[in-house]
Amino acid sequence: MASDDLGKLLLRLVLGILLLFHGIAKLTTGISGIEGLVAAHGLPSFLASGVYVGEVIAPILLIIGMYTRLAGLFVVINMAVAVFLVHPGHFFELAGSGGWKLELQSLYLFGGLAVALLGAGSYSVKGRSGRWN
Repeated sequence: MASDDLGKLLLRLVLGILLLFHGIAKLTTGISGIEGLVAAHGLPSFLASGVYVGEVIAPILLIIGMYTRLAGLFVVINMAVAVFLVHPGHFFELAGSGGWKLELQSLYLFGGLAVALLGAGSYSVKGRSGRWN
């Protein structure tokens, strides 16, 4: 049905574009802060470069509709790591506006999960073809 494919396109575009803004910021300002967080948790600092996969490569793949399910999984992993590193104590906190403190991170995480489960739809570079689309 065309409306299903249109919904998948809208989800992919919104998730991909909004996450890509975060990735562009990382490309322009660097990831030294993330490297510090990773090292502070006893992990090798080179793992911080994974943020480029989750916030640059995966969003581009989502936008164009290529390896879409895999890109959605990368978004999920990226956001889970971000919550673990930056927001571990915020699970039961509310923001100043009254919303959940992790609502943005959750929208990205579960949006990525939805894309991973739904696939790209027809309006994509790869269409419905392939296991990862």
